[in-house]
Amino acid sequence: MFVQTGNHEAFHFIINRIMPGIFSRSVNVPQLAILLAFALAACNGGHKRSGEDNNAAAAGTPPPVFAADSAYAAIERQLAFGPRVPGTPAQEKCAEWLTGTLRSLADTVYVQRTKVAVTPQQEVPCINIIASFNPAAAQRMLLLAHWDTRPVADKDAFDKTKPLDGADDGASGVAILLETARHLQARKPGYGIDLLFTDVEDYNSNYCLGTQYWARNLHVPGYKANYGILLDMVGGRNATFFMEGTSRQYAYGPMKLFWDAGNNAGFSSFFPYSEPPGGTSFIEDDHTYVNQIAKIPTFDVIGMQPNGALMPHHHTTSDNLSVIDRQTIRAVGQTLLNVLYGQPFNY
Repeated sequence: MFVQTGNHEAFHFIINRIMPGIFSRSVNVPQLAILLAFALAACNGGHKRSGEDNNAAAAGTPPPVFAADSAYAAIERQLAFGPRVPGTPAQEKCAEWLTGTLRSLADTVYVQRTKVAVTPQQEVPCINIIASFNPAAAQRMLLLAHWDTRPVADKDAFDKTKPLDGADDGASGVAILLETARHLQARKPGYGIDLLFTDVEDYNSNYCLGTQYWARNLHVPGYKANYGILLDMVGGRNATFFMEGTSRQYAYGPMKLFWDAGNNAGFSSFFPYSEPPGGTSFIEDDHTYVNQIAKIPTFDVIGMQPNGALMPHHHTTSDNLSVIDRQTIRAVGQTLLNVLYGQPFNY
């Protein structure tokens, strides 16, 4: 007889209380039938029927608490390498740190190394890193953020040719995914999750080259996910996360589920149920190519100003640690954990 862990009490109840009564005739037949039915039901209570939602058992368990301080420290660590511009020593050093960190947390880590053309005459190295949890699970979610920084601060009022730290534009999304990975190592949901750290997202007038490469050269042949969540500029002070147009077009259901989770967690000021005002409804970002090339419905969580414009530090030297706000990090990070450890496919 197979007894599932956690049901030993019922098993012992049958052996120690009911069986002696059978032989001593101290239990009459109707009583015996009731007791046996009760005890056997308890023994089988932990078994799941084939096809049941593999998150049902976790539905009543509170999600982990997101540690904004830990994520903030991960932003500091990335900035310590200097601007993570493709083709620089900082790119290699940060890639080595990311890969080592993820290998200590994930079940499987893939590294894609290639070169991508940023002009007809110039190629730069590209390093995509993918960390997988429960890699054998058929039902999956994709989480992604870019980790590179722009080589020039072209929107800066004074230093348009200087590189930038990319504290918000790059490092904040990576930091939230790293903190998420720590929780996933400690407590895996009953489905698969893949963390994609993309490179060469923001190279001058070329965007999302690392993601385009990944979408055409999937780390696992035939890779599919139920949907994807992109985190980009998710740590800025006074950020508002509107429902961006491409996201609504391709992945409105899971996007609304995420917004619902944020509002239910008390972060309604961060997640309004509206598109960006001011003509910035559709944004070209990594999710564009995940949707169009990889055919995985993916939405973008991207920080904007309340008027719908991109953050004032976008592509400037002001995108440094001073613009990072722990409350913004907490709002996005806790919302993400609430989705992952809730009912992420009920939309």
